[in-house]
Amino acid sequence: MSAAATAVWGRAEQQDFRARVRGSMLGGALGDALGAGVTALTLAQIRTAHGPEGLTDLVPAHGRRGAVTAATQLTLFTVDGLIRAQVRRDTGAWHPPTDVHRAYLRWATTQRDWGPDERRADDGWLARQEWLYARRDPQRTNLLGLGDTVMGTLENPKNPGARDSGALARSAPFGLLVGWEPALVCQLALECAAQTHGHPTAYLSAGALAVIVHAVARGEGLDDAVRAALGALAARPGHQPVSDALGRALHTARTGAPDAGRVSALAGDWHAEETLSVAVYCALAGQDIRHGLRLAVNHDGPSATTATVTGALLGALHGETALPPAWLCELEGRATILELCDDFAMEMTQGPALHGPTASAPGWLARYPRA
Repeated sequence: MSAAATAVWGRAEQQDFRARVRGSMLGGALGDALGAGVTALTLAQIRTAHGPEGLTDLVPAHGRRGAVTAATQLTLFTVDGLIRAQVRRDTGAWHPPTDVHRAYLRWATTQRDWGPDERRADDGWLARQEWLYARRDPQRTNLLGLGDTVMGTLENPKNPGARDSGALARSAPFGLLVGWEPALVCQLALECAAQTHGHPTAYLSAGALAVIVHAVARGEGLDDAVRAALGALAARPGHQPVSDALGRALHTARTGAPDAGRVSALAGDWHAEETLSVAVYCALAGQDIRHGLRLAVNHDGPSATTATVTGALLGALHGETALPPAWLCELEGRATILELCDDFAMEMTQGPALHGPTASAPGWLARYPRA
């Protein structure tokens, strides 16, 4: 992979970037937490349990309100891998898919161990966060893809028949590499998705999401961002199902009032491209972030996943201050998420000052080791 473009950062640009990084990460986690309590229910069951409007507020899941699932855990490790890749760039050993894969393997270890111990001393700070060792409905495809140390690639992907949305749900952070060209962002998301999900529609959906987030994080509207993703997909073999799904989302958002029936019409069999279509529709049709997330959880499908993707899109679009504060205050792991977001923003804007030849922050390499 060739070197990415370097962004020029003024103070206002840094502040806007950090707000969008926080918005995307917190928004995705809020969607995950909102959907976690109903993700196994049909729409009829949701309405029976929560009233005719369906789910409108956080409900307990995994023993508490605001709990997140493995989708958020993996998203955090995606960010950790991207930071580590930038840190390792100083050494000349720069291959972001490898660093993200190593981060995913650190997540896989959390799903087997009781908690952090002395064996994790050199794994960086995120792998030592005890709350991340909770097993929160990890998708079997992810566990299988990360069950050994062999890294799947686009030429030899893991789980070549997997069309579910497990890779899609963790892929928004690639779009936050706003100093990169869209084609590179898409390529990195594809390569990292193929580490667990080898079906073209699964990894192309992940790439499309990354391009959409990339565009909105750079200040473009969501409609234009989806069109940018369609352009990025056009030359990719096997893109048509994903392109068609995105086209249906755009069309549906322009026709009629948003409701669960329109979500159902887009959902199909809830493959990755259909989940992406639903999330894009909810982000386009929602009156605000709260309404968009409610649309994203009230249906027959994987509520946590669709709302994770919807929240990541809306958060990147509007920034952290647009997120519902009453939900944020109950969000599991909020302090960790904020700390990681700010570290990501610092690394992407001020990396040389943190670990370059004249760096004066040795603690950064303890947090994000080059090894």
